[in-house]
Parts: sequence; structure tokens; C-alpha cells
Amino acid sequence: MPTNIIVCAKQVVDPETPASAFRIDQDAKQVVPAQGVPPVVNGFDENAVEAALQIKDAGAEANITVISVGTDFVMDVMKKPLSMGADQLILVDDPEVADLDSFASASVLTEAIKKAGEYDLILCGRQASDWDNGTVPLGVAEMLGIPCITLAQKIELTEDGVSVQRAMPDGYEVVESSLPAVVTVSNELGEPRYPTLRGIMQASRKAPTVWSASDLGLSDDQLAKKLELAELFVPVSDLECEFIEGEDEADAGRQLAMKLREARLI
Repeated sequence: MPTNIIVCAKQVVDPETPASAFRIDQDAKQVVPAQGVPPVVNGFDENAVEAALQIKDAGAEANITVISVGTDFVMDVMKKPLSMGADQLILVDDPEVADLDSFASASVLTEAIKKAGEYDLILCGRQASDWDNGTVPLGVAEMLGIPCITLAQKIELTEDGVSVQRAMPDGYEVVESSLPAVVTVSNELGEPRYPTLRGIMQASRKAPTVWSASDLGLSDDQLAKKLELAELFVPVSDLECEFIEGEDEADAGRQLAMKLREARLI
């Protein structure tokens, strides 16, 4: 029997968007997509796709399904996991799921995973680059009632389940779990592979499966926000910089020391 791997991937605003093009709708409390800057697949989610493909490259008979929740999908963007080597793409595309908090996002993903069929391993990026919360995978694991291992830098299937190297500040630790399980993948896994021309051609011929919120039988409570966003804004820096000048470097150093002493910093 093949191992069924689900990868959760999110379309996000390109984190490389120039600051000059970044805008926020204060009334709607939402980021306004920059004109001419297309969205991207969340970088950590690409790491999760790469982890799934590495498992397959290691000889495991695996079926890789990518699931994404949102709206206004750019198909050339969302098909990237397919061009990398994933087998299927499922999009939950509905205005009702366009602006969800972490709890509601986890609820929708959980129902989509259930509807997708059997699952053995669920891979997610450690966090998304838009909100950087990293809580959705934990919610999915809790709702499915299965173990969750975070910050994976290497994943291997074993006879008894899965073995994961967790990235730590001073190295790594090895954690093992039975399946099914959720594993969040960090960038320590390595750079995701580039799509090949053959992969791009194959992906162009694959049509994603598209579901609506009603297809998943989601209740109003599952879609209701549990968190209230009080304010969304671009931080303003009001730091001042003073250049210390002197006749030479030694004189400038003495004047700097005097300034620091006056400020009681030394």
C-alpha cells in the first residue's frame, strides 16, 4: 500500500515585495496586494513539499497530495508543487474562507484532509510568511487527534512510523512517532528543488480538484473567528542617528565616549 502524504500549502503575498509597494487597508485591516507583484507559495510550505518528495526519492511508494485554502488563486503559482513532483492538487476556493484566523484555517484544512481520503503523513511549513504564527498545523493535529512533531530538518519513514530530526538551537534531536502524524518542516531541511521543464509540462496538464466551503460541510462555528484583530499597521521607526565628528579617529572616539558618559551608558 502506498503512503498517503498530504502537504498543506498556502498562497501568500510575496515577502520580497518592496516596502514602497506595501499597503494596508486600515478599514478592512488587510494587506493590499501590490500591483505587478504576484503572490507565491509560502516558502516553508515549499520545504514541506520538498520533504515529501525526498521521502518518495528514498524509495517509498508514496502519493503526494497538496491542499490549499483561500481564494483568488493564481494557478501558475499554486501549480508549482505539481511541477516539483507532487501528484495531486486540491484547492478549497471560496470567498467564505478568504479571511480566516488560525482556528478557522485549521478547521477547514482538517475537513479537507478528511474528505481527501486516507492519510498517513501530513506535512506543513513551520509557519506562513504572512502572519508568522505557526499555529495552524498544531490545530490540525489536535482536531484530527494525532501526534504533531515540529521544526523538522529531516524526515524518514520507518517500519513503525516516522523518524524526525528536529532543528534545535545547538544541533538537533530525533523524535519518532507512529502514523498518522503531522510534521512541520523548517528551512533547515534545505532548498526546495526547482521544477523541471518536464514537470512544468506535466503540471500544465493536471487540473486541480476544487472544493467550496459547502462541499466540506463546514458549520458557521468552524468558520467563525476566535481571535479579534485590533489593529494592523506598518511599524514606524523614529530612531535618530547622530554622527560624531572629530579632528581624527582618536578625537572622534573621545567625543563618542564623552557622549556615552553624559548619557550614563558607560
